[in-house]
Amino acid sequence: MTKPAEIAHLIDHTLLKPEATLTDIENLCREAVQYGFWSVCVHPVWVTRAAACLRNSPVRVGTVAGFPFGANLTEIKLQEARCALRDGAREIDMVLNIGALKSGDAAFVLTDIRAVAAAAREAGALSKVILETCLLTTAEKARACELCVQAGADFVKTSTGFSGGGATVEDIALMSRIVKPQGLGVKASGGIRSLTDLQNMVAAGATRLGTSSGVKIMRELAGQSVTPGAGTD
Repeated sequence: MTKPAEIAHLIDHTLLKPEATLTDIENLCREAVQYGFWSVCVHPVWVTRAAACLRNSPVRVGTVAGFPFGANLTEIKLQEARCALRDGAREIDMVLNIGALKSGDAAFVLTDIRAVAAAAREAGALSKVILETCLLTTAEKARACELCVQAGADFVKTSTGFSGGGATVEDIALMSRIVKPQGLGVKASGGIRSLTDLQNMVAAGATRLGTSSGVKIMRELAGQSVTPGAGTD
């Protein structure tokens, strides 16, 4: 895969730093339009503004729920998702309840994911579930993927970028083996900062990538000099 448009359509152009300003969000949206990224991913407070900036473009608005720790009550995650969908979000990246998963409470995790996934589906939007793979064992990663399938999520996603680890080729390959036969996508996020990183993740099975380095990657593809992006991936 070398065509710029194909690569751009894999990228969720991400800015989730807590200190991001309105100017930063507006710049993020302009970059997404310029480079043809699939979406922007911003905090819920910026969804309305991002949706306004992108109204006349094909770029979608994504946001997060239960971010970054996944420990909110299900009712809170659901309300976050519903408010974001009302404000113009078309993709919801929720963090699963990591503690519940590690406690073996599959029923709670399933209910938690299913609530947000159903709300997104009713609004014609997509749901992605962040596993926070750096905190899980291999068995827990596999179980989380199985629960995401059962709950009706659209994607599984590796990481928030806030827990000390990001996407790895091994995790993407594992997640892909479990969920792709069931029709789910796989999003690699966290630490994707170069074209090589992106290509390695796609080769392992990623169908979407969350990164704050999208502009850098596109300029690298075009052979231009680059400066690092300012967002958190």
